[in-house]
This record gives sequence, C-alpha cells and structure tokens, in this order.
Amino acid sequence: MKIHPRCIDCLLERVRYEAALSIGDTERIRQVVDECRTRIAPYREGIHPAPAVASEIHRLAYALLSDPDPYRQLKERSHAEAMAACREIRGDLHSFRDLALAAILANTYDYGIASHRVAEDFPAFFRSRFPQGLYRDDTGRIERLARRVVYFTDNAGEIVFDTLLIRSLKARGARVTLAVKGAPILNDATLEDAHRLGLAQQVDLLTTTGSGDIGVSWEKMPGDLAHALADATLVIAKGMANYESLTEYSPLLPPVAYLMTVKCETVAESIGAPVGAAVAVLEGGDAAPVTPGTG
Repeated sequence: MKIHPRCIDCLLERVRYEAALSIGDTERIRQVVDECRTRIAPYREGIHPAPAVASEIHRLAYALLSDPDPYRQLKERSHAEAMAACREIRGDLHSFRDLALAAILANTYDYGIASHRVAEDFPAFFRSRFPQGLYRDDTGRIERLARRVVYFTDNAGEIVFDTLLIRSLKARGARVTLAVKGAPILNDATLEDAHRLGLAQQVDLLTTTGSGDIGVSWEKMPGDLAHALADATLVIAKGMANYESLTEYSPLLPPVAYLMTVKCETVAESIGAPVGAAVAVLEGGDAAPVTPGTG
C-alpha cells in the first residue's frame, strides 16, 4: 500500500507519543517531531510504500531520542496482561475459527496507530466482541491451505494468542515458520518475546524479518525466511503493517491470510471493511511464488 496523506498526521502523532514515552522534556519532544516532519515532507506525493516511510521516520525518531526501544515498558505490560487474559479465555476456544478470531481480537494490543485505543480490560473486551464474529471470514479456506505456513507476527501481547493458533496448526500437522521483528520497532514482537513463550520449541523454524522495519522489507529478508516463503502453501500475516507491506509483493507470494482488526480509514478503504472490523481475508496465490532476496 502506498502512503496516504492522512497517514502523515498519524505517523507524526506516533512520533510525539513515543517521544513522550522516552523523555519528559516537552521542548525536546517538539524538536524531535519537527525534525521528523521535515524528513517526511518529500513523501507526501503518495507514491511510496507506507511501511517503508514509517520505518524511516521511526528510526529517525529513535536516533534523535537515543532510545532503541521507547515502547519496552508498554510491551512488558501487554505481555503480562495477555498472559492473564489467555489463561481466562483459552478454555472457550475450540475450533480453528475460534483461535483465529481470538488472535485477531488480540490485535487490539497496538500502540502504533493514533486513532486506535488499546482495550484497558482485554477479557471484558474479548467477551463483548467475540460473539460478533468476523466481518470477513475466510477461515475455512485458510485452514485447508495450512500445510506449510509462514506466520508473520505483529504486536507483543498479541503474540500470546498467536501461540494458541500456532499450536493448533502444528496439531493439524502443519509445518510452521514463525517470523518476528529483527529489532525493536513500535510495540512489535521480537525474538525476545517469542523465546519468552517457548515458541522456538513449538515451531519448525523461528526466524526474523531481517530488520526492525515496520511490516516486511523484501530486500532485507534473511535466507531461511525466503526459502520458507518459496515453499509455503500459506502465509498468515497479522496486523495492518504486514497487510500494507505484503500487498506490495502480492504476485510473488503464495495465498496470504490477512488476520487483523481494521484500525484506520486507509486500510478500511483498501480491504473493504469498516474501521473496527475483525477480518480473516484470504488473498492471492494466482502467481507462482518467487524467491525473494536473501538479505
């Protein structure tokens, strides 16, 4: 997906938010935002991929803040909350669709979007939202394709519920490659989060996207992930950033299951679902997969 003019204000608001998480100096926060505003100005034409622009701006903000992980405390809190919620909720999840919907609802653990507010009481949010189901539900088709799966995670906290879905995939005999971020960015899950949940022992391959970029950067992808993609029967991509980036590479991919809560108008317009909708959308697969760069 290309960057939309409304993405600019959202991105700068997230810079302001993460700067406030990192430092308490209001004047310095203003300076960081102003420098990022200057850097983003050439991208207003809307011809650049949104995740690539966002990655560049967040990297600049982190450098200006001298802070490689402004969201670390929020990630710790999300993990603890999600673990407690998972213990309370998991007994109610029985089918592949149930587990996929739970993982999608856990996508609420997202501090990277200005218009979105993370649920303060996730179990209460879950119990009120779960009966509403999925606005778009391709879980039946997705499940049938789940033989060799590449699974791109999104947020810390959310990954706790991804674990339940991954266990279900493995119980069905699927081979699963799990890709997390190669370095901190926003509150996205990293290797530290995956190891904390013991996922290295639960999947066939635990790897990274090769960078701390938002979404997936094709050029930076490591070789083991590239080989897994070339052999995959299904990609599961969690969250909007993975949707925004992977749709740039659609002809090169096997079928992709986009599992997310729609949190902004730009993605809502692209995917054809209202803001707030939970969707499991299967797309692509018409072209033969092409091996990406090995990073």
